[in-house]
Amino acid sequence: MTEVLRTENVRKAYGDKVVLRDIDLVVEPHDVVCLIGSSGSGKSTLLRCLDLLEDIDDGAIFFEGQEISDPRVDARAVRRRMGIVFQAYNLFPHLTVLDNLTLAPRKAHGVDRATAEAKSMELLTAFGLADKAREHPDRLSGGQQQRVAMARAMATDPALLLLDEITAALDPELTGEVLEIIRRLAGEGTTMVLATHEMTFARDVATTVCFLHDGAILEQGPPAQIFGDPREERTRQFLRRVLQP
Repeated sequence: MTEVLRTENVRKAYGDKVVLRDIDLVVEPHDVVCLIGSSGSGKSTLLRCLDLLEDIDDGAIFFEGQEISDPRVDARAVRRRMGIVFQAYNLFPHLTVLDNLTLAPRKAHGVDRATAEAKSMELLTAFGLADKAREHPDRLSGGQQQRVAMARAMATDPALLLLDEITAALDPELTGEVLEIIRRLAGEGTTMVLATHEMTFARDVATTVCFLHDGAILEQGPPAQIFGDPREERTRQFLRRVLQP
């Protein structure tokens, strides 16, 4: 089966500051890859590079067998096959929840309104938000808005879902709501790469955990290895700090 995503020696710098260095990553269908590491380690920048929101300076990114880091590639066409959700929900405040979900299928994919609305209502029902379809985002809680953002990302049936610290701004109860949705998507086989600070969640749900430090993937492997027997001292230090009671 074709890999969904591959990066080879990806490098990114802002001026003299290198923020990604020699990133090698492979994502197979149905993988859930969790990126962990301290703030500033490069997790968010990596996700933005994968979605072509940032240009890389060296290396290559392949998505569904195509080198998408080639500057001749149509970035908008690539993004139609990916979904990305940020910590800030980025919902359109002047649109209803339903219109937020149907916008991309109708405008970017040419889906007719009735079909787009039917699919969006299925998603809202699955995400426990069917009764919020006609509301505007400012009438929703933070957890509800984040679930809408995830439903919107899924409305175009993406081959890859990218999630960037989407629970960071939520209180523990709302965090649990959102993590349960991600857990269900993982169980349904959705291919995901997510940056997270929720270590218990990463240990339970990930197929691969990547520990980033100073812009590099210092260590990667299955959760049992990363959390149970990390090879690198820097990984052990990080996990001791974030897992201590």
